[in-house]
Amino acid sequence: MPHRALCTDCGISRSSEPERCGKACQFIAPDYDALETAVHGRARDPRRTDELFFGPFKRMVRASLAKPLAGAQWTGITTRLAERLLEEGAIDAVLTMAPDPSDKWRPVPVLVTKAEDMAHCRGMRMGYAPLLALLEPALEQGFKRLAIIGIPCQIYALRALEKELGFERLYVIGTPCSDNTTTANFHDFLNLLSDEPETITYLEFRADYHVELRFNDGRMKTIPFLQLPLSTLPPDFFPLTCRTCVDYTNVLADITVGYMGGQGEQWLLVRNERGEELLRLLGDEVRLSAPGNAGKRKGAVTGFMANVERAAGGLPLRKMPDWLRPIVGWLMPKIGPRGLEFARARVEMKAIETILHLRRHMPRKMKNMVPPHVWKLVEPYGLKPDEGERPVDAEAR
Repeated sequence: MPHRALCTDCGISRSSEPERCGKACQFIAPDYDALETAVHGRARDPRRTDELFFGPFKRMVRASLAKPLAGAQWTGITTRLAERLLEEGAIDAVLTMAPDPSDKWRPVPVLVTKAEDMAHCRGMRMGYAPLLALLEPALEQGFKRLAIIGIPCQIYALRALEKELGFERLYVIGTPCSDNTTTANFHDFLNLLSDEPETITYLEFRADYHVELRFNDGRMKTIPFLQLPLSTLPPDFFPLTCRTCVDYTNVLADITVGYMGGQGEQWLLVRNERGEELLRLLGDEVRLSAPGNAGKRKGAVTGFMANVERAAGGLPLRKMPDWLRPIVGWLMPKIGPRGLEFARARVEMKAIETILHLRRHMPRKMKNMVPPHVWKLVEPYGLKPDEGERPVDAEAR
């Protein structure tokens, strides 16, 4: 379980030198500018507007495997990238997550050395998982050429410690992350979605404003976001860490594999040459196209901010009348932000959420936890730093 008030149990606190959390944790004093430059060779380019939202990248594409992998969350691009690295002998092992033998939804960290064993790691899981606790065991076994698949808080800590860990080669495949919770809480959520939650085998939040469920008898069900029972969840269902995370798109990965800008496919952000190397491994196995972009995000983000302001102040969320939900649920996929505009909206929402919840719960952490680019994201919505909320060096500039 987490070891501090703001901790996602990435695994560093379980290592032989837990004090390294002080410089590795994104929830203490992150330095995205320095790490982005170290990893990608440059900072965010102000002339490329989307880098303000998504971090440095060489290119963005929509993608899907020509032959989807059975049991994959989408078509299996993340799994296939790791398989190809093992098949080519480019790495000694993959550090990733697999399902707990006693609970398919609970993630446990594993080291995979055979390509065929990656099939066991396919799919989504929910809950804290100390991925980086296996770094030292991996190095002790002589695995110095690694691929690591992780979420942003894990990858930030990895990059902060990368030089001192002594890898010979490192490939970082990142997945976006918005909100995590405990596996027990996730089971409570599944109980709200079905009378037979134990039969659910798949859950995915899609960019078309629906959640997709699959069941062990082959059935599939989709639920519009607006009809999800989110208002019935307890206030602490999503921990403060997830409500104050500024790295939705995993900016320190070599390649980010997500869904937000994919419009039914996956959305790849190839961030550096190592990311290009990873994508080349797939060759003709992957189909690529340009991301789409449609709709306007401002109304959706403004409405989200109003609800977060109420939630951060301890007030109940405004509930939409039941008769209106199906109508708006039908309209959103047609007129709401789609493709890259949907991705921008989600990044702005997370930035707003960070500032409002930190101000409410941990105001003293504002100057250390909110990087300058986040303030630029929220400025169009009237949010500006109060005195003492920006880092000292930023205020001096």
